[in-house]
Amino acid sequence: MKANSQSGLAKRSWIGFLIGFLAAVFILAGCAARKATVWSSSDQPAAEILRLRQKIKAPVFPSRDFVISSYGAIADGKTKNTEAFRKAIEACNKSGGGRVVVPDGVFLTGAIHLKSNVNLHLSDKATILFSRDSSDYLPMVFTRWEGMELMNYSPFIYAYGQKNIAITGNGTLDGNADNEHWWYWCGAKKFGWREGLGRQNPARDLLHELNHQKKDPRLRVFGNGHFLRPNFVQPYNCKNVLISGVKMINSPMWNLNPVLCENVIVENVKIISHGPNNDGCDPESCKNVLIKDCYFDTGDDCIAIKSGRDEDGRRIGRPAENHIIEGCTMKDGHGGVVIGSEISGGAKNIYALNCIMDSPDLDRVLRIKTSSSRGGVIENVYMKGVKVGTYREAAVKCNMFYEKPGDFMPAIRNVWVEDMVVERGGAYGLLVNAYKVSPVSNLRMINCTINGVKVPYKVDYVKGLRMENVVINGEKVVLPDTLR
Repeated sequence: MKANSQSGLAKRSWIGFLIGFLAAVFILAGCAARKATVWSSSDQPAAEILRLRQKIKAPVFPSRDFVISSYGAIADGKTKNTEAFRKAIEACNKSGGGRVVVPDGVFLTGAIHLKSNVNLHLSDKATILFSRDSSDYLPMVFTRWEGMELMNYSPFIYAYGQKNIAITGNGTLDGNADNEHWWYWCGAKKFGWREGLGRQNPARDLLHELNHQKKDPRLRVFGNGHFLRPNFVQPYNCKNVLISGVKMINSPMWNLNPVLCENVIVENVKIISHGPNNDGCDPESCKNVLIKDCYFDTGDDCIAIKSGRDEDGRRIGRPAENHIIEGCTMKDGHGGVVIGSEISGGAKNIYALNCIMDSPDLDRVLRIKTSSSRGGVIENVYMKGVKVGTYREAAVKCNMFYEKPGDFMPAIRNVWVEDMVVERGGAYGLLVNAYKVSPVSNLRMINCTINGVKVPYKVDYVKGLRMENVVINGEKVVLPDTLR
C-alpha cells in the first residue's frame, strides 16, 4: 500500500507539473502574440489624446441646494457636524441630486460619505476641518491602503459604488494632521513618533502577509489599534467623479486616491501637505482620468499612478489606463509624474503635457518605479512640453528594483519624452536600472535640453533607446551603438 501511494503521488505530481508547464507556455505565447505599441511619430499619441478627451466628461447635477446649516451644522470649528453632513447628503441623494453646500465658516466633522448625484460644494470662505479623533472614522469601510484591500478606518471623504459625485468650490479641506495627530502613526521620529506611541509597522507587515496569502480582503480587519492612517479623499468603484477648485492641506496620508473608478476629472485643485506619504493625487486602477491645472506641493509623489500591490493587483487585474495630466505645477515631492510602485495591474496610455516643475526638493520629473514582486506591464507613456527649473536626482528615471524582488518580471516599454527643458538639473539626465531579461524598450527622448546635471545618462539594460536632438550640459548626446 505504501509503495502504491508513493507511485500515485508521483504520478499526480508529474501531471500537475505538466499542466503548470503547458499553462505557462500558453501564457507566454499569448504575451508574445500581443503586439506592443511603438510610436514612430508624436502624431500618434496626439491623436490618441484627442480621442480620450472626447470620452472624459464632467458629471452634471440638478440645480438644487441643500445647505448644511439647514441640517444643524454649526460653523464654530468645535462642534462636530458629522450628522448634519450625513442628513444633507441623504436628502440630496433622495431628491435626485444637487449640491450639498458648505457656507462660509469652519465646520468640524468626522467621515463624510458621498452618494450618487451629490456635489459637495464649498463656498469661497468655507473650511471643512476633519476631526483628530480616530473613532470618528468608524465604522470601518472596505478600502485600499498602499494598494492592498482591507477593512479599515473610513477615508475622510469616501464613496463606494456611486455615480455622478463631486467635490467643488474654492473652499478648503483641512485634514488637521500634524506630528501630534495622525502623522506619527507612520513610525518615523521626524514625524513625531517616540517610544510608547503606536505605529503602523506591525499592521503594515501583517497586511502584506495577508495579501501574499490571498486572504479574503473583507476578512483583513484593521482599524482601532493598528495605526493604518486613512487616506483623505477616496471614491472607490465609482463612475463620473469630479474634484474641482478646492484647496487641500494637512492630509493624514494620500490626498486624492480614486480607486477602480471610471471617468475622473481633477481640476484646479491646490494641494499643500508635507506629512509622510502625503502624495498629491494617486488614481489607482482607474480608467479615463483627466488631471488638469492643479498645484502640488507635497511630502511624497505629486502624482502617482497605481494599480494595486502584488497579489491584490494581479488578482483584480485592472490597469491604470487612459490618463491625461496637463497644465499642472509641481513643487516639492519625490516625483512630479510617477507611475508605481503599486503597479501590479499594469499601466498604459499615460499622457503628461505642458507641466511646470521647479524645486530643489523635487526628486524626479518622470519616474517609473516597479519591481519583480510587482510585475505588470507599463507601456505607452508620453510626456511633452514640460518646463523644469530644477530637480534633485533624475529628469527621467526607470527603476525595476524598487523594494524587494520576486517572481513576476516587470516590463517598461514605449516611453516618449519630448520638448523637455531643464534650467538646472540634478544628478542625472536619464537614469535606467532594469533587468537584463527585461530591458526598458523603446525609450525615446526628442528635442530635450537639460542643463547643469552631473551625469548626462546612466543606463544598464535598454533596447531601442533613442535620443534625438537631446542637448545635455550644452552638448548634443550621441549614444554608443551598444545602447541603441
